[in-house]
Amino acid sequence: MPVSSEPSRPPEPSRDTSAFKRRLTAQYVRDARDRLTSSSGTRPAFDYELLRQYAQNRLSASLAILLLVATVGVLSSLWTGAAAAGVWTAAVLVIHAVIVTKCRQFLDLPAAEVRYRQWRIRFVLLDLANGLAWTFILIHLVGVDENSGTFMLFVMLLVVAISSMLASSLPLAVFAASFPVTAAVAFAFMLHGTLRGTVLAVMALTAQAYFALLAYRLYSTTLATLEARAEKDALIGELEQAKSISDEARRRAEAANIAKSRFLAQMSHELRTPLNAILGFSEVMKSEVFGPHAVPAYKEYSADIHNSGVHLLGLINEILDLSRIEAGRYELNEESISLAAVVQDCHHLLKLRASNRGIVIHEMFEPDLPRLWADERAVRQICLNLLSNAIKFTPQGGEIWLKVGWTASGGQYLSVKDTGPGIPEEEIPVVLATFGQGSNAIKSAEQGAGLGLPIAKSLVDLHGGSFTLKSKLRIGTEVVVAFPPERVVTAMAPVNEGAPSIVPAEPAPVPAPAERSRAARRPLFRIGL
Repeated sequence: MPVSSEPSRPPEPSRDTSAFKRRLTAQYVRDARDRLTSSSGTRPAFDYELLRQYAQNRLSASLAILLLVATVGVLSSLWTGAAAAGVWTAAVLVIHAVIVTKCRQFLDLPAAEVRYRQWRIRFVLLDLANGLAWTFILIHLVGVDENSGTFMLFVMLLVVAISSMLASSLPLAVFAASFPVTAAVAFAFMLHGTLRGTVLAVMALTAQAYFALLAYRLYSTTLATLEARAEKDALIGELEQAKSISDEARRRAEAANIAKSRFLAQMSHELRTPLNAILGFSEVMKSEVFGPHAVPAYKEYSADIHNSGVHLLGLINEILDLSRIEAGRYELNEESISLAAVVQDCHHLLKLRASNRGIVIHEMFEPDLPRLWADERAVRQICLNLLSNAIKFTPQGGEIWLKVGWTASGGQYLSVKDTGPGIPEEEIPVVLATFGQGSNAIKSAEQGAGLGLPIAKSLVDLHGGSFTLKSKLRIGTEVVVAFPPERVVTAMAPVNEGAPSIVPAEPAPVPAPAERSRAARRPLFRIGL
């Protein structure tokens, strides 16, 4: 049977990546090398699997073959006599025993010691001998009785069908076992010279062609199954290798993160100690505590040193805060706070800076907002970072709106909206990344380290809230921070002094696990008590 030597190509992915190209090239090289080293045009691993399947099929059908040989031998004795049928039956059984023995020997051998070419030739010759043995009994029936033609055609079809099924993984063996039988029977029918003989000969050849096509289909299906399994094994191997590489990279990243945390903890002390001295002495020099400077410019230089030290100290604190958040070591000191009061305090702190730039800040707070269960320092830092960014990028004469109110789900939100130049849509992920700066920030005279928004977003995430940044070019930017309803402290009615001290009540139902976990995050007191 012809065997296609073209390797099966896996379906191409939607995105042509370099990794896929490397894997496809390696697969083509491996297939070409395997075809050159194989005697059947397939991979050596496929050669062994095909031969092993052939041997297993022969062994599994050995009992059925014995019954078939015995049945045909008994029936053929009606035309050929008991002696001839007995000799034929013994010869076929000997050949069948040799085939079974060789199949057992093949299966007992390790795969590394199997010589595929020799075993393939051995199996083909054994099937050829088996086919010739069946040819002898069928030809012997032809000249005995005209009525034996139907029996002969039936036996031929049975032999061809069984050979096609059992030896489908070895197409040449199918041809060797079935073609001699079919050719001999068709030739014998043609020798009769009758219309009936011609029709039977054509039927025999047609049946041979049909079963040959069926055997080839079975072989192609088996080969495709082996290729799919090999591809699956290769993908599993690649996944395991990628997993091991990923685990190793994760271990290295964890080690690097630990080293980074230790470095930052050590550098925090090493940098803050001299910075405190720089800030203290520059403050003394700037304020002229011990007398005026001989040169007035020295006072300005002292102020520049002090401002630079304050800026450097703030940058160090931001980096340390971000590193603690990323390492999961930032602990929230939660308490009951008023979100509107915190935002108002931040407004007062930065009001002078906004006034110097001619920027007007509007407050829009909803009245009678309940308190919020959150970390006041973290909320204050979120508001200061957002308001500082708005003041920094809003041009002179611009406006900023501070909003505090209810969310649709029952939580509370903080909104900072400005009339600055805005951020391009494609740059929003950049400004939210650590040390990320947009094009407007790069052009601005007041450039920062790009840590304000990432720190604010991380602190919001620690509170279980949401961080939304909306911006349009030449219109402005709005940042909305929403806290979940679980953090809103609900109020209870005040206690009536005239009420009895002891009021019988029904036992409270046991809360569900989800409610208990939610209640554990909420305060144990209520406003109004």
